[in-house]
Amino acid sequence: MTFSQLKRRMWIALLALALVLGGGTFGYWVVGLSPLDALYQTVTTVSTVGFRELFPRTAGPEVFTIILILMGVGTVLYAFGVLLEAVIEGDVFDIWGRHKMEKRISQLTNHVIVCGFGRVGRSVARHLAASDEDFVVIDQDSQRLDGTEYLTIAGDATDDEVLRQAGMERARALVAATSTDTTNVYVALSGRALRPDLFIVARARDAESEPKLLRAGANRVINPQAIGGNRVAAMLTQPHVSEFLDVVTHGDEIEFRLVEVAVGQGSSLAGRSLRDAKLRENTGALVLAIRGADGQFQTNPGPDTLISDGDVLIAIGTQAQLESLVALSQQVNPLAET
Repeated sequence: MTFSQLKRRMWIALLALALVLGGGTFGYWVVGLSPLDALYQTVTTVSTVGFRELFPRTAGPEVFTIILILMGVGTVLYAFGVLLEAVIEGDVFDIWGRHKMEKRISQLTNHVIVCGFGRVGRSVARHLAASDEDFVVIDQDSQRLDGTEYLTIAGDATDDEVLRQAGMERARALVAATSTDTTNVYVALSGRALRPDLFIVARARDAESEPKLLRAGANRVINPQAIGGNRVAAMLTQPHVSEFLDVVTHGDEIEFRLVEVAVGQGSSLAGRSLRDAKLRENTGALVLAIRGADGQFQTNPGPDTLISDGDVLIAIGTQAQLESLVALSQQVNPLAET
């Protein structure tokens, strides 16, 4: 039962109870009781307490009391039954918790939607949480989501309404990481239909599924089995290089990190060469590659390489060095403002 369904049932029960109390009070007032006595007589009647009768013993009031008992007692029992059922089964607290989670999800912007909470989905969620990224996890199996501290939605990720509940209109990326390639194709199709500009990453179990996922709308397709095989081979052939790259991208044992830094419109770095920008001298970070707006990489760029608007710098350094590089890239060129 959802929060809206529980709320609707509670409103129906309360409305029925209010109608019974109001109708009973009005009826006894008509037969001659004061408003307070009429309310008192109604409450004692429908609650089956019945201390004493305040109305005159005539046929009219007695018939009205019989009708009120038949209609009112059942209504009161229904209202209390709805509340008792919700409390005993724990629905009130569970549904209220889900309602609070839905409210938090509705406030997210520029977040990531992770579809599927298996081994790949859990790994994606863990790394996003470690990077302080906002994200929502969708999985059809609610038991998989039990006990997690992440924002979650139990539902079918191929359903457009479920994706909208996850904030598809405000998200910046979608990860299709369910257990089957067929489902991931449908997730990519749904995501692309709802948001043509959305960045979509899809997981593929079979190599044959990769072109289908791309045609379905995925921007990138990741095959964990192929990546795992490549890592094993790299560990055997170049173990030190492989271990270093693994540590700087995922590990916590070393202070260096490998990150990407976007050069925004009007940045003070735009239009300058690496030599003129003096990134190494000013920040301590080392630029390993530059990806231009056309998507092409310049690896190991020379000092005369120009930095342009929309470029992405792939740099390595300590946390402080990389923060300095980000701050420098965000400085606005005074000439650009004029």
